[in-house]
Amino acid sequence: MKIHPVILSGGSGTRLWPLSRAALPKQLLPLVSGQTMLQETVLRMAGRADVEAPLIVCGEDHRFLVAEQMRQIDVTPAAIMLEPQGRNTAPAIGVAAYRLANTVGRDALMLVLPADHVIRDVDAFHDGVMRAAQAVGEPGLATFGIVPSSPETGYGYIRRGMAVKGVAGCYAVEQFVEKPDLEKAQQFLKNDRYSWNSGMFLFRAGAYLNELERLQPKMAECCRNAVRDAYSDLSFCRLDEAAYAACPSESIDFAVMEHTQQAIVVPVGIGWNDVGSWSALSDVQEDDDLDRNVLHGDVYTDQVSDSFIRAENRFVAVIGLDNVVVVETKDAVLIADKKDVQRVKQVVDYLKNEKRSEHLTHPKVYRPWGAYESIDAGDRFQVKRITVDPGEKLSLQMHHHRAEHWVVVTGTARVTCGEKVQLLTENESIYIPIGTTHRLENPGKMPLHLIEVQSGAYLGEDDIVRIEDVYQRA
Repeated sequence: MKIHPVILSGGSGTRLWPLSRAALPKQLLPLVSGQTMLQETVLRMAGRADVEAPLIVCGEDHRFLVAEQMRQIDVTPAAIMLEPQGRNTAPAIGVAAYRLANTVGRDALMLVLPADHVIRDVDAFHDGVMRAAQAVGEPGLATFGIVPSSPETGYGYIRRGMAVKGVAGCYAVEQFVEKPDLEKAQQFLKNDRYSWNSGMFLFRAGAYLNELERLQPKMAECCRNAVRDAYSDLSFCRLDEAAYAACPSESIDFAVMEHTQQAIVVPVGIGWNDVGSWSALSDVQEDDDLDRNVLHGDVYTDQVSDSFIRAENRFVAVIGLDNVVVVETKDAVLIADKKDVQRVKQVVDYLKNEKRSEHLTHPKVYRPWGAYESIDAGDRFQVKRITVDPGEKLSLQMHHHRAEHWVVVTGTARVTCGEKVQLLTENESIYIPIGTTHRLENPGKMPLHLIEVQSGAYLGEDDIVRIEDVYQRA
């Protein structure tokens, strides 16, 4: 039986602010290795004869980044399904199950994996997946329980019941337990019937849909309609917006797993971490010095211990502190005691309430054609560094409120300005007047770098009227 990985790549990753932002959340960042967490998740199951191409569910805003990251690791997904808006894990898995049921069959074996987990022991993980595949049969819904290594109060727990006959290390689920206080967590640690709830699952598409239709008929109907009326957009599968918007938002645990009689738990010791905070990220990385510090970037420490310090752009010096997290990005710096890192979400809430942008994007913003980065801004002007990938082009567009000057730094630019099309090379420039239709292209084989100076009464990104766009953006 072939296994179909279903990768859940939604979410905004607020707990790892300021590195993780809504436009570039943690699953799309290289936090633990040189590859992003999404890439690591996909590659964890890639190359096996019994594993098919992954089906990825992600938000519309991340679609081009997801596609590019798959291209970088030479993986062609079975589909990239776009959620018009986040609806939690039960609907995301539901639309993937209906898609597999329609294209492969209701017996399709789904391995559901969040895109932002760390798994150190991949062989043990594969062993757990094979045991789960043997245990689920036709109706079973398997979840992977993590053998606890500490009295964690930040995870839900699963209490196992009777063993599944004929398959070693698989058990019926007796109870899902909410996040406990420390005293209960210490008791759970001493009892081998308890494991952490990992949020990873394996079941047949039909088995999940049967329970979803029985327990959550409204949700099932919306998911079914969203897949039935889905349509292709370039290489993406775009779910029907109205049907998915009407879908109740609920996690798979609350919607299905806590109520079904078919739940199975497979306890595994796989070096798992959901990287739910800066302290958790520190725990999965090797210490860089004898004082148990994890350091990244251009960092200097003096009498510092048990700390996580990450410098992205500048030199960072930390003196005389213990058990702290310091994260520097180009436009924000976080300094916190490790025990308080869960309160980072309050910073994100503050930025939202103040209508600021530091929780949404970095100064460098990725686009399907490349990227742009803000360098400077003031009254009626803004300066950006623009990179256009080889063979790519921006939309044919115009602006009502701003003019633009482009100066080519390296590469060759093909510029449409009104009725005129011309090539610009290094050190050449062009002026785009307000209201003029224009387009920027890179016809070469090397990246195109240029400086853009905008001037005008309004410089927001929403002052773009797209006339033609190869990426079919609105």
